[in-house]
Amino acid sequence: MSSIFSGGIQSTLFPLIIRLIVALIALPIHEFAHGYAAYRMGDYTAKRQGRLTLNPLAHFDPIGTLAIIFFGFGWARPVPINPLNFENPKKGMMLSSLAGPLSNLGLALVSMALYKFSYIPFYMGVSGAFFSTVQTFLLYMISINIALAVFNLIPIPPLDGSRVASYFLPQRLYFKIMQYENYIFIGLLVALWFGILDAPISFVNSAVTGILDFITRPIDWITKFFLF
Repeated sequence: MSSIFSGGIQSTLFPLIIRLIVALIALPIHEFAHGYAAYRMGDYTAKRQGRLTLNPLAHFDPIGTLAIIFFGFGWARPVPINPLNFENPKKGMMLSSLAGPLSNLGLALVSMALYKFSYIPFYMGVSGAFFSTVQTFLLYMISINIALAVFNLIPIPPLDGSRVASYFLPQRLYFKIMQYENYIFIGLLVALWFGILDAPISFVNSAVTGILDFITRPIDWITKFFLF
């Protein structure tokens, strides 16, 4: 999995189109997961506002989508959640926030499994531009969904990780931090722009990729069967 962006893609337009397609799949599922988790716990806010849908237009954020296309991470328009509708507001916010990144990890896991299965046609002597395009798409699905999950789990507001962290923080401390949410997020974007967080994020991305690779290891054994 170390050569995710290798393979001789010579056109600069092709990977951008693939990234856009991945964004139109990953971001709606991420936001839908937030809304659905909240809905299951008693908050119907997202449903009433028409956000409990996989329609990309309902969740579209132009800047966040462009960030995914050009930088590999980004965001959608947040699904509205009212914690007062939860039986346990703090726990409800934590679980509904965690649902988004988990949905991206699920997409990455399924994509990795499909990617490994996609080698069977090659082992059977069937190849071509179609299979290469499918593999490229799946590789981007893996890398971008992992990047989305890791990025959103950073415990800095307004990212999902801050809501998860709030479950373990004293309430007074959490609300004090939230007063500076916009400034903290701008600082995060500046740090990302200057590459300050590149090394730790890359390390976590690689670690998550390794875990998903390990989980799907039995598929490697199945595909190798076709070699003999």
